[in-house]
Amino acid sequence: MKINNNLKILLIISGGIAAYKSLELIRILKKDNIKVQVVLTKGGAEFVTPLSVSALSEEKVYQKLFSLKNETEMGHIQLSRENDLILVAPASANIIAHAAAGIANDLATTILLAANKPILFAPSMNVEMWNNPITQKNVKFLKDNNYNFIGPEPGDLACGEEGDGRMSEPKTIYKYIGSMFKKKKLNINVLVTAGPTFEAIDPVRFIGNRSSGKQGIAIAKIFYELGANVTLILGPSSQKIPENIKVVNIETAYDMLEAVKKVNNIDVAICAAAVSDWAIKNPSKIKIKKNKKNIPKINFSLNPDILEYISNQKNNRPKLVIGFAAETNNLVNNAKEKLKSKKCDWIIANNVLEDPNIFGGENNSVTFITRDNIEPWDKCSKTDIAKKLCSKVIKEILDS
Repeated sequence: MKINNNLKILLIISGGIAAYKSLELIRILKKDNIKVQVVLTKGGAEFVTPLSVSALSEEKVYQKLFSLKNETEMGHIQLSRENDLILVAPASANIIAHAAAGIANDLATTILLAANKPILFAPSMNVEMWNNPITQKNVKFLKDNNYNFIGPEPGDLACGEEGDGRMSEPKTIYKYIGSMFKKKKLNINVLVTAGPTFEAIDPVRFIGNRSSGKQGIAIAKIFYELGANVTLILGPSSQKIPENIKVVNIETAYDMLEAVKKVNNIDVAICAAAVSDWAIKNPSKIKIKKNKKNIPKINFSLNPDILEYISNQKNNRPKLVIGFAAETNNLVNNAKEKLKSKKCDWIIANNVLEDPNIFGGENNSVTFITRDNIEPWDKCSKTDIAKKLCSKVIKEILDS
């Protein structure tokens, strides 16, 4: 198997007997003309030497965070930016814990915290360390935040015990990297709206809602990873967006509508945004001062309904229009009514009163509704919700 992607990989070798396998991994990657830069931690240097790593990688080996020349050039930032993948192999329990806690006390952990590229951990440790609830909690947290893991594998361990803890073989890691960067092209155009809208009361105040945008962003990310052409129209949100996704940032419902109108040839529209139903009719141009004797009255005007607008296009209507319904009661009935009145194809509904942690949380519990089907989905991560929805969309589009 050849990756052949002109990849640049930053390999972090942390402390562990499996560090010797990293030398073979460097050799395999270099054979495929992949550039490999290496960060050797203090623990890693107890098992392999900088000289052996440098000889195989044909690159300088980086070890210290406070190297004057490197940090004058912001070396930890540069290393995290100029590579396509950051691979930690072996990944000790220590470096996994540091990454999960956001601790940056050496070059390797600082790079992990500053990275905006995919990160892949290949764990290697004693079986009891791997099975320790703290390690498992750290691994789950990292996975939920889009870090990648391969292994560990079961077998005989260096400590004489047996079980999960062996670092995956270099060839297995190489194949996994190939699958991560394999060019996939899903020839569909996907529009996703996400996040809240803010409607101004005055220059410093607004009405809005509790949406974080996480679910819509997760959907956009999964479609992008599958090779679709994705446009994400995003309301005010602090969430990190994968850098290659096309993002249109908006603030108000009218902003979102205008942005939607500019997107052409949409195959699938997914309206996950929590658009404010109302705007302030006459927002003040200056800050409204607090006055106990004169409490301001706010007059509302109705905002445009973006889901309804997309669903009712006479020309160039998307093949599939999907809405979201955040309800506090009568979940299925209200969602089915929305499906009918907006004339969309599917509705993803959830009860935000039953689980207030849905707003801004990592998990979601939804019911998938079509004209002919009501399908409750078990509570899971928003990423898993996105994967399940994307799978259904692709099947629907390809079968039509």
